[in-house]
Amino acid sequence: MENLSMMTERAVPRIDLSRCNRCGRCVAHCPTDAVEMTAQGPVIARPDNCSYCTECEVVCPENAIRCPYEIVWGAREV
Repeated sequence: MENLSMMTERAVPRIDLSRCNRCGRCVAHCPTDAVEMTAQGPVIARPDNCSYCTECEVVCPENAIRCPYEIVWGAREV
Protein backbone atom coordinates (compact mmCIF):
# COMPACT_ATOMS: atom_id res chain seq x y z
CA MET A 1 0.00 0.00 0.00
CA GLU A 2 1.57 3.21 -1.09
CA ASN A 3 -0.40 5.77 0.98
CA LEU A 4 -0.63 3.98 4.30
CA SER A 5 -0.12 7.24 6.23
CA MET A 6 -3.15 8.78 4.55
CA MET A 7 -5.28 5.74 5.29
CA THR A 8 -4.42 5.70 8.98
CA GLU A 9 -4.76 9.46 9.57
CA ARG A 10 -7.67 10.19 11.91
CA ALA A 11 -10.43 12.50 10.84
CA VAL A 12 -10.97 15.35 13.29
CA PRO A 13 -13.31 18.33 13.21
CA ARG A 14 -11.98 21.48 11.57
CA ILE A 15 -12.27 24.69 13.58
CA ASP A 16 -12.32 28.09 11.87
CA LEU A 17 -11.03 30.39 14.62
CA SER A 18 -11.94 33.49 12.60
CA ARG A 19 -15.64 32.57 13.03
CA CYS A 20 -15.37 31.32 16.61
CA ASN A 21 -16.78 33.49 19.43
CA ARG A 22 -15.01 31.37 22.09
CA CYS A 23 -18.24 30.48 23.89
CA GLY A 24 -16.87 27.10 24.98
CA ARG A 25 -19.91 25.05 24.00
CA CYS A 26 -17.77 22.69 21.93
CA VAL A 27 -15.54 22.02 24.94
CA ALA A 28 -18.47 21.52 27.30
CA HIS A 29 -20.34 19.16 24.97
CA CYS A 30 -17.42 17.01 23.81
CA PRO A 31 -18.16 13.54 25.26
CA THR A 32 -14.57 12.35 24.86
CA ASP A 33 -12.74 15.44 26.17
CA ALA A 34 -10.95 15.88 22.84
CA VAL A 35 -11.63 19.64 22.55
CA GLU A 36 -9.76 22.11 24.72
CA MET A 37 -9.99 25.90 25.00
CA THR A 38 -6.74 27.81 24.51
CA ALA A 39 -6.02 31.54 24.53
CA GLN A 40 -6.54 31.52 20.74
CA GLY A 41 -9.76 29.47 20.89
CA PRO A 42 -10.77 25.82 20.85
CA VAL A 43 -8.49 23.14 19.45
CA ILE A 44 -8.70 19.39 19.06
CA ALA A 45 -6.06 18.83 21.73
CA ARG A 46 -6.54 15.06 21.97
CA PRO A 47 -7.30 13.83 18.43
CA ASP A 48 -6.99 10.19 19.49
CA ASN A 49 -9.93 10.74 21.87
CA CYS A 50 -12.15 12.22 19.14
CA SER A 51 -14.91 9.79 18.16
CA TYR A 52 -16.10 12.11 15.37
CA CYS A 53 -19.56 12.24 16.95
CA THR A 54 -20.08 15.75 15.43
CA GLU A 55 -21.54 17.10 18.70
CA CYS A 56 -19.14 20.07 18.59
CA GLU A 57 -20.38 20.98 15.11
CA VAL A 58 -24.02 20.73 16.22
CA VAL A 59 -23.67 23.01 19.28
CA CYS A 60 -21.48 25.71 17.68
CA PRO A 61 -23.62 28.86 17.34
CA GLU A 62 -21.24 30.45 14.83
CA ASN A 63 -20.85 27.43 12.51
CA ALA A 64 -17.12 27.61 13.13
CA ILE A 65 -16.73 23.84 13.38
CA ARG A 66 -17.07 21.46 10.47
CA CYS A 67 -16.89 17.69 10.50
CA PRO A 68 -16.40 16.89 6.83
CA TYR A 69 -16.77 13.38 5.56
CA GLU A 70 -14.49 12.05 2.88
CA ILE A 71 -15.35 9.08 0.72
CA VAL A 72 -12.31 6.96 0.00
CA TRP A 73 -12.48 4.16 -2.50
CA GLY A 74 -10.31 1.22 -1.51
CA ALA A 75 -8.20 -0.79 -3.87
CA ARG A 76 -9.99 -3.71 -5.46
CA GLU A 77 -8.66 -7.05 -4.33
CA VAL A 78 -7.72 -9.34 -7.19
